[in-house]
Amino acid sequence: MTEPAMAEANLEAPAPRRPDLCPVEDWLAFLGHRWNALMLWHLSVGARRHGELMACLPGITAKVLSERLDGLMQRGLIERNAVSTFPRGVVYALSEGGRQVVAILDRFEALPPSFGEPRH
Repeated sequence: MTEPAMAEANLEAPAPRRPDLCPVEDWLAFLGHRWNALMLWHLSVGARRHGELMACLPGITAKVLSERLDGLMQRGLIERNAVSTFPRGVVYALSEGGRQVVAILDRFEALPPSFGEPRH
């Protein structure tokens, strides 16, 4: 069997794996972390400044917002751009990768409320 065929076969057959070694679990944990998905959703309508994001996310602190923005930038989901208006500052916007993730999240939102409920 060729190496690409072996790699494809490995993806098709579930095998024992620790959650911390699974990229899907890693992404689900990251997106499930408080604020991350909401921040992507708010940025999906356009670039926003730090203060604008604070206003969209009641209850978040400036420190946590900065930490979440850093995490989203490290994952390549958002971009930080300087603006040359007054007052000077930066805006955060979705990257191409961020738009792809938001498209996936939109598909979850479109599911009917009863989807995934346990059957009796």
